[in-house]
Amino acid sequence: MSAPRRARILVVEDNASLRGGIARALRERWSDVDELADGERARERLEGRGVEAYDVVVTDLRLPGADGVEVLRAARRRDARTAVVLMTAYGTIESAVEAMKLGAFDFVQKPFELESLELRVERAVAHARLVSEVTTLREERARGFAAPLVGESPEMAAAVALATRVAPTRSTVLLTGETGTGKELVAGLIHAGSPRCDRPFVKVNCAALPETLLESELFGHERGAFTGADRQRAGRFEQADGGTLFLDEIGDMTPATQVKLLRVLQDGEFHRVGGTRALRCDVRIVAATNHDLERRVREGSFREDLYFRLNVIRVHLPPLRERGDDVLALARYFLEQFARDLGRPRVRFGSEALARIRAHAWPGNVRELRNAVERAVLLSDGEEIQAEHVGLAPAGAPGWHPELPVGGLALQEVERAVVLEALRRARFVQKDAAALLRVSRRKLNYMIRRLGITHPSWRRNRSDAPPRAGARGIR
Repeated sequence: MSAPRRARILVVEDNASLRGGIARALRERWSDVDELADGERARERLEGRGVEAYDVVVTDLRLPGADGVEVLRAARRRDARTAVVLMTAYGTIESAVEAMKLGAFDFVQKPFELESLELRVERAVAHARLVSEVTTLREERARGFAAPLVGESPEMAAAVALATRVAPTRSTVLLTGETGTGKELVAGLIHAGSPRCDRPFVKVNCAALPETLLESELFGHERGAFTGADRQRAGRFEQADGGTLFLDEIGDMTPATQVKLLRVLQDGEFHRVGGTRALRCDVRIVAATNHDLERRVREGSFREDLYFRLNVIRVHLPPLRERGDDVLALARYFLEQFARDLGRPRVRFGSEALARIRAHAWPGNVRELRNAVERAVLLSDGEEIQAEHVGLAPAGAPGWHPELPVGGLALQEVERAVVLEALRRARFVQKDAAALLRVSRRKLNYMIRRLGITHPSWRRNRSDAPPRAGARGIR
């Protein structure tokens, strides 16, 4: 079972048995779950300044002391980003509707299945975080910051303008571009500009999970569907119902999962893994890839019908090397951000540091630039960041020109040497090495296995794991 995710939740219910069952179920998913038996204590807790605000409050509508509406008001006064889920009996539905008008996020009618409440809490947590993100963005804009959209290159301006134009529609959007160009940020921009902005924005990295786990992640599973499935679980489509589902690295999705995704896009229906009941959802899809999907369609590794379903609106994000002086504007933005966090407001780039930043090709794009600026701020001591702090090759330095030995060599040995060098530079963090090589994490993992590369820090290469036949250690 995966570790509980970070969220603060308060359960307010006077029935001890029900309160305990709800709290136990929520603690399997979330890290901090508190419980109280009456509304007056809940109101005092919510109004106490020494207690961190809650992401979600789950409260019965009828309580001893203060009722659920007073708890709702106290939670909203403390932090408007807190989402409140009400539990109500049959006779108090009208009161629950009134509470919704006062700002409650959702309500569930007693008696209810715990899975139904868990799904509402899942959505409430996502909503609370989205509201927090939007609030932060608004505050940053008020201070003059707009991190995702820094720069004025025509290519990036056109991409953002198209994303903004299609945001209010229901159309599926396909974001293309190299790794690190900001596809996830633009997906968030599309969601924030849509009528679904107050519903969940759910993200899935299709390259980060093997096929069996990806299907369960997307569509959920029934209890007993496979070993370890000890309870029913809602998938990302259910969690994103009414909102937006961002499918990152969709070009790495296997053909079998592509078929199931196509059915959802065509019919709006899917089955949980191990389930027989068709479920429906209302989800807007924003997909992203760093691959040439048209070429993959020609090669037969990506379904043509799925490609046409996804490619309704295509927004291409240019690589940083094609955005001209945007690289300098972004570098200065990140510098101001990190310097402010470290209490060094007067730090600036030296001329040689700026020259190196401008000349670098940035294969990792904005993500690589952000990491480089953060490292430079940490390494510098004075008010000016020097070229050595940036850590890039001098402007005009020659590129890589490999020399072929007189007797020749096997192409696989060249591939192995390049992959090993990328891994060493990335300190054997495969995600970072994949960015250096401009391949997906799944493709790099395949290359590592095919070339027989191992490292003690990788789980499959632990000293207590059985050796793989034919595997070769790092040399």
